[in-house]
Amino acid sequence: MRAVMVEQTGGPEVLTVVERETPVPGPGQALVDLAAGGVNFIDIYQREGRYPMELPFVAGSEGAGTVSAVGDGVTDVQVGDRVAWAMVPGTGYTEQALVPADKLVPVPEGVELETAAAAMLQGMTAHYLVNSTFEATEGHTALVTAAAGGVGLLMCQMLRAKGVRVIGTVSTEEKAELARANGATDIVLYRDVDLETEVRRLTDGAGVDVVYDGVGKDTFDAGLAILKPRGLMVLFGGASGAVPPMDPQRLNSAGSLFLTRPTLAHYLLDREELLWRAGDVLGGIADGSLAIRIGGRYPLADASRAHADLEGGGTTGKLVVVP
Repeated sequence: MRAVMVEQTGGPEVLTVVERETPVPGPGQALVDLAAGGVNFIDIYQREGRYPMELPFVAGSEGAGTVSAVGDGVTDVQVGDRVAWAMVPGTGYTEQALVPADKLVPVPEGVELETAAAAMLQGMTAHYLVNSTFEATEGHTALVTAAAGGVGLLMCQMLRAKGVRVIGTVSTEEKAELARANGATDIVLYRDVDLETEVRRLTDGAGVDVVYDGVGKDTFDAGLAILKPRGLMVLFGGASGAVPPMDPQRLNSAGSLFLTRPTLAHYLLDREELLWRAGDVLGGIADGSLAIRIGGRYPLADASRAHADLEGGGTTGKLVVVP
């Protein structure tokens, strides 16, 4: 089988396709023939060495496909099942993957496997952000950075369904139209106007209840400045770079603000939570209440281009590699 390996950390060029032996599932494992693997910023951080991994490793941690073999003791899935997963390192950019059976979730009929692969990590991320990190409800106002990205588009849809006013930041008019179509009430072209000034104008000076910031360095300061007293800054990513260290006193002087730096793994603490979040996301796709936008499909040999495109900031929706 073919897989994309990282043998040394570095830029996109370190992603190389190699031939490997087809693995055999051990106890508690399932072998899955991949239909697609998701491309995420965490893959870039691991490739760069920002998130250390033992070298060499197979890139990617998210995918969907069909179970082709199971190991001893596996009862949750069987051969022929359509399944998806996320947050399992070494399972994304490959033709076949060994996945712990308790990390697999069923893909409903009517949901394409490629769509399921695109939905898992970003869908469950959006789900925990709007349901658990901050329990958004009707009457709240939220700022969503990178509103036309994969997570951003899903958050816009989920927040709209809850009756939340969504202010989205984007870099182009094309992305603005996409964000509006997915539920953003107002748009800020953050490269053309001052983010803080514009949000204050849109909210008549009141500010927002929560900021969902996946951009980081470029938007963090303005995000803190537009929060209402006791508002919550949810820093869930750093697409523009890491936020520099800050004095906690700043939260006090800005209105007794709250700051959290969450990650999906801590919102998937047991299988029950995994099935809840994945079930809501995939079920929403099945019933048409949630739409997944796949912004780019790449063969395994072009995984390096997928990384370069994602890092370049010009993509919308989700990128996938397709064996």
